[in-house]
Amino acid sequence: MEIKELLYSLSQRDCIGNITEAADFAFDVLSQYADTKKYDTLNVIGEIRGKSDYTIMLDAHIDQVGFVVTNIDEQGFLTVATVGGIDLRALPSKTVTVHGKQKITAVFCATPPHLAKGEVEYDDISKIKLDTALGEKAKEIVSIGDYVTFSDKCFDLCGNKVCGRSFDDRAAVACLLELAKRLSGKELPVNVVFALSAGEELGLRGAKTATFTVNPNEAIALDVDFGDSPDVSPTDSSPLGDGGIITYSPILDKNINKKLEKIAKDSNIRYSTYVAGGRTSTNADIIGLSREGVKTSVLSIPLRNMHSSVEILDSDDLEAICDLLEQYVLKGGVFDA
Repeated sequence: MEIKELLYSLSQRDCIGNITEAADFAFDVLSQYADTKKYDTLNVIGEIRGKSDYTIMLDAHIDQVGFVVTNIDEQGFLTVATVGGIDLRALPSKTVTVHGKQKITAVFCATPPHLAKGEVEYDDISKIKLDTALGEKAKEIVSIGDYVTFSDKCFDLCGNKVCGRSFDDRAAVACLLELAKRLSGKELPVNVVFALSAGEELGLRGAKTATFTVNPNEAIALDVDFGDSPDVSPTDSSPLGDGGIITYSPILDKNINKKLEKIAKDSNIRYSTYVAGGRTSTNADIIGLSREGVKTSVLSIPLRNMHSSVEILDSDDLEAICDLLEQYVLKGGVFDA
């Protein structure tokens, strides 16, 4: 399965709360190449053993942003709360899937411009109702606490650009699944563990338990970062198509970054860099604090329209990240640094 096909397959499966479609799919794929386990936290962890006891953990979160039902009225309109950070301005008229006793399609209500008095402000999720069109039957199918997810399909854009939902962070998961396939059967100088962690959008929860379980010597968290677009400053974003983003921060390990950069330069692998003044807002923030501490870095994928149903990336960036990480693992990370 090619990496873009992997991305699309992961994107169209949900993983939020107790819904584990994407995690189940990732488990099946990863199990072809690694010794894989699934934990009650919904973390999926796979290991390929190397010649030494030194362990590199590669992390990508499998969960996604979405919604949870908080109220159902007699007309079949739902009130929801957000699960993770979502731009409320983009919700009106959006189509979603409600995971009730059966999956149903619903639409976020939008005030017609003819009836709007001035500019309509969408700043309170409890006021943006979901229309199920079920009327009083809604309560027979939907319950308080049911999850709601975006329902947009993936599609190709010009060149190597692709668009879809939940690319944050299924794009990084696709990279790790492709990497596991590449490394399977090879003689590795170190152990490599693939941690597909849950609960990142709700406070880095899965990475905390995964890192404690794995107890790695070093780790790289794979996530997405802001891609270039008209409304984003060039200093806060990276161009799509320039490869992965190596992040520098006082809380990250500089030796890992320097080796990643050297490999990229020596192998002509595209990459860019970004400097964070402190926290990275990725799983790296919690991975580095596990037990007595873990040397950690962040490698990111440029992404437009983050936390929306129409996220855009360049599939060539995924290939570049796989190329870089493959060489990094084969060279033993910073085992001898």
